[in-house]
Amino acid sequence: MRFWVARLAGILANQMLMVALAWHMYEITGSAWDLGLVGLFQFVPSLIMTLPAGHIVDRLNKVHIYAVCMLVQAAVACLLFWGTHTDSVTREMVFFVSVILGLVRSFQMPTQQALTPHLVPSHLLQRAVALSSTGVQAAVVGGPALGGILYALHVNSVYATCALFLLFAFLISLTVRYDHKPSNAAVDFQSVMAGAYFVWNHKVILGAFALDLFAVLLGGVTALLPIYAKDILHTGPEGLGVLRSAPAVGALFMAAVLTQFPIERKVGRWLLMSVAVFGLANFVFGMSTHMGLSIAALMLAGAADNVSVVVRLTLMQLETPDDMRGRVAAVNSIFIGASNQLGEFESGATAAAWGPVGSAVFGGLATVGVALAALKIFPDLAKRDQMVLPK
Repeated sequence: MRFWVARLAGILANQMLMVALAWHMYEITGSAWDLGLVGLFQFVPSLIMTLPAGHIVDRLNKVHIYAVCMLVQAAVACLLFWGTHTDSVTREMVFFVSVILGLVRSFQMPTQQALTPHLVPSHLLQRAVALSSTGVQAAVVGGPALGGILYALHVNSVYATCALFLLFAFLISLTVRYDHKPSNAAVDFQSVMAGAYFVWNHKVILGAFALDLFAVLLGGVTALLPIYAKDILHTGPEGLGVLRSAPAVGALFMAAVLTQFPIERKVGRWLLMSVAVFGLANFVFGMSTHMGLSIAALMLAGAADNVSVVVRLTLMQLETPDDMRGRVAAVNSIFIGASNQLGEFESGATAAAWGPVGSAVFGGLATVGVALAALKIFPDLAKRDQMVLPK
């Protein structure tokens, strides 16, 4: 429970920070290209460091790694507070802190994914993942909305609040205990790459990871939200906060449903259908010029995405040996980072070329195409019936 609280506080702060950073960049440059570059500057260092980070997570105490991640992000929030106070925040400074946040994420994501199975028994894992997702989505709902409100008051209100929440998460995480067994495995290329080899040889996990990668890479609209809020829906930072929160509201509802009614049969079909619905919802968002319809479409996208997340993470954690969870989670983090941060770059680049509407519509339709293609490319995933195969 203490780790759940720490994770909740950290994600709440991170969501507020992302809203403030995106709006701050758009106020400085007014450029869709620069909004996309923020995602790219987070993704590249994360891509470079994630596999070595996964090996470190398997060797060292996961709680201590998570605590350091919270502390570094608190320092970033303090730096942005100081920069805003002295009126010295520039385009280059935003890119710099994006690199730092990308490096932190390369350690944070595999750590929190690998730690969960150590804290709950395996037969409760899907419910635990769904319950964890409920808390995460609650933070994702509250974070952007609170961030938008605070930004409307003053941008430094956001950065100060983020720093306080991250310091709280740092202190709480230090109280978490689990049975840590130090690893004496050799540090070499084969050991660092073991997670990638494992995923490649397990086609169900590879298919689930690849499906999420291309769906969110093509279909995600997060990077476009500041443009939609300001130029299409004609709202301000408060409206942007609501739009950022809308997918999490849908995900929160779906997480609550999955906690009570976990998916037990036809898990592969559920995964593919959820990705197709995610694409259709983003297509509707791209075509919308009304705030209410846009919010509803984003809520549906969030609900569909949550089904994909719970199925993917549960499959990964149930089929991965204990001593490899950090490295396999690191591979998953690469896929997530590529889909989110590189997806933001793709959205910014296509928006600069075709406009935000063209970018969102293309991405939504392409995501539906990815789900249909996965039926043929990953037949084992499409036919997967149960989370745990009968022995």
